[in-house]
Amino acid sequence: MDPQSLRDNFALVGAHGEDVAAYFYADLFERDPALRPMFPASMTKQHQMLLAALSTIMDFLDDTDRLVPYLQDLGRRHRDYGISPEHFPTVGASLLATLAYFSADAWNEDLERDWTAAYGVVADVMQGAMAGSDA
Repeated sequence: MDPQSLRDNFALVGAHGEDVAAYFYADLFERDPALRPMFPASMTKQHQMLLAALSTIMDFLDDTDRLVPYLQDLGRRHRDYGISPEHFPTVGASLLATLAYFSADAWNEDLERDWTAAYGVVADVMQGAMAGSDA
């Protein structure tokens, strides 16, 4: 996994602002309509929270002393919202679809592999915290 490549790609994708979050949630709810009732009717704040979380993860990518506690807290909060481990594959698929869409021609196998690996780490840490295991 190449952290700089992920940061560069996220900068490219992030330039599209809240369209990224809107696309992500539209894809997510299409993949699993049962998730929609877990979110508020107005998604504006949710869009902002998603983009802020992704930005924070990118900022902390090389600093596990900050990244891991952040992800653990995120995992515990998501547990409290009713998110469970079986939701993570769908979220990951929607995230990758969103990144690929907004990356356009810049998307390639290396980026897909790096983002998949990064999401795997994020999901593992969050799920560990959700289960009460912060190791």
